This record gives sequence, structure tokens and C-alpha cells, in this order.
Amino acid sequence: MSEEEKGLLEEDDTWQELKIPDLLLSDTVRELHALIDSEWDSLQLSACQTAAGRALWKHVIHDPVADILAGETYLRGFYEKIRKDRINNAREVSGVILAVRTLWFDSKLEAALNSFNDGETQVVLLGAGMDARAYRLSCLKESNVFEVDFPKLLQMKTTLLEAAMKSANEHQQLTMTAKSLTRVAADIRDDDWLEKLQRSGFLLERNTVWVLEGIMYYLSHLHAMQVLKTIADNCALSHTVLLADFMNKSTTTLSNSIFHFYSDWPDHLLPSLGFSDVKLSQIGDPDAHFGLMQDPLNLFNKLRNLPRTVQVHPDDGTPCCRLYLVQASGSPNQTIP
Repeated sequence: MSEEEKGLLEEDDTWQELKIPDLLLSDTVRELHALIDSEWDSLQLSACQTAAGRALWKHVIHDPVADILAGETYLRGFYEKIRKDRINNAREVSGVILAVRTLWFDSKLEAALNSFNDGETQVVLLGAGMDARAYRLSCLKESNVFEVDFPKLLQMKTTLLEAAMKSANEHQQLTMTAKSLTRVAADIRDDDWLEKLQRSGFLLERNTVWVLEGIMYYLSHLHAMQVLKTIADNCALSHTVLLADFMNKSTTTLSNSIFHFYSDWPDHLLPSLGFSDVKLSQIGDPDAHFGLMQDPLNLFNKLRNLPRTVQVHPDDGTPCCRLYLVQASGSPNQTIP
């Protein structure tokens, strides 16, 4: 990095020059991430990319293990994107959408848990990836958390966290904030994932928040609908809250897209499946802003000012790629309109 570039970045001390933690440079952790790079597919690798984004947006997301879960390669790659955006005065710095999404899920999860009047609560992270909420959110102190994902991903995650806990450096104070944490090896595209979840201690009759962050659009339409219907069916047994993000069709049909499932109207879809209360936000809305969307000409602010039926931006002819943040709920006594 040139002195001029370094100076531009240091004007805002939010973006300091990247410093790789010593633990990440150890032979043990480097060997683990080498295995990840060589053996994981694009879906699994996206978990490391998400962790890297959270690590680099640490001024708003306080995740004590995001850097270890991301790995040196993804940290450096993500930091390079942020560096270029800052130098070019980009209206949207790389990772801002991930930061807003994370903060939205955090805030809605806490609110959902507070809405449960009594009894023990459960939080299920479907397609948990490298999520570390069980180690960083105090609102989970009375909740039993279940992480559901591929067997080899969960095993690697466990091994990396064990290395972090044993480290005598910056991670020595790492402790779990959730009441309990159970990792469930299952593919949510299979028919038996709920059965495996139950065998691991999940109770259908207990109040539950289901977190589906950054996972729905990787699924086929068939698998996504099956997952949503399975969760909706739980509304008949207990107070159920679903937190999920949905892409619209324009996003998934881009030429380089690796995504499949989409919904232009998730606030219409979810009631048809059995949820009685659905609230939808877009990036930049009052509850999906967090002080990170100040520029009125930011891409996401521009999209919010267009009707959701508009698929192509009238100013430049580019597709209107939207991300919807959706909260839905239901209970045994609900009345579906």
C-alpha cells in the first residue's frame, strides 16, 4: 500500500491497516484453513466470507472469533475490497450490506426473545455456518441455541473455536453467552433435518426463534419452500418467530449469480404458509439502517424510493437487486387473515 493510500484510509480510524491476529498465523490454524480452502464448496466457503465481513466491520459488530473463523485468506481479500472502495470514495463500502444484515438479525432476535413472556426459549440457526452469536449476544443467556449445518463444517468450526479458547492471546477470555449450545449435523435440503434436530434435544412445544440468515437463496425453490413450511407448521405447537432474508428475482437471475430461490413478495408468501404476522424491511429502512446508510444516493436508498414492482432502474437500466429482511411469527392461538 502506498503512503498516499494509507493516508486516505487513516483519515477515518474506523479502517485501520489490517493486522492479522497471531493465532491465525499459527501452523495449526493455517493448516485448518488450508483444508477449508481445498475441500469446501462455494456454499460452505461463503461462511468464511461472512465471518471476514463481520471481523472487518468490528466497529459495529463485536464478534470475538470472526477473524479466526474467517481465516487469513478471506480477511485479506475482503480488506482489499474495502481499501479500494475507501480510496475510490464508493457510496457503498464492501460489506456494508452484510453489516446491516447482521445488526438487523441481532436486534430482531433480541426483540423476539423479549416478546416471549415465560418459559425456556430455543434459538435455531439454520445453515449456521461460522455464526458466533452464541459467544457474543447476551440476550441468549436464557436460551438453548441449536446450530444446524453440514457435518464437516460444524466439526471444523468446533476445532477452530477450541484453538481460540486455548490461545493465551486476545481470545483467552472467550466464553459462551448462550445458556447452552448444541451443534446438529444435518443438511436442511434433506427430509430428516427436523428429526435430527429433535434427537439433539429440540422441543417442538417450546417457544422458538428460527434464524435463517444468508441461506434461503442458496436453496432450490423446492427445498426452500419445504424448510419454510416445516417452520410454519411449528406455529400450531408453540410461539414461533422466523427471521430470514430473501432476494428478489432480479438478484438471482444475474448472469454470474450462484443463487436460486427468490421471492419478490415474501410478505405475501409467508402468510400463505401459516404465519399470521409478517413485517418486511429493506436495507436502509429505519430499522435496517444503524447509521450506515447516510448517503441519500446510496444504492439501497435509491432502491427504497422505487416501487417494489420495478425490476429495472429507470436511471441507468440496471436490475433492481433487492434484499428483503423479514420477520414473521405465529402461535397456536393465531388467526390467519
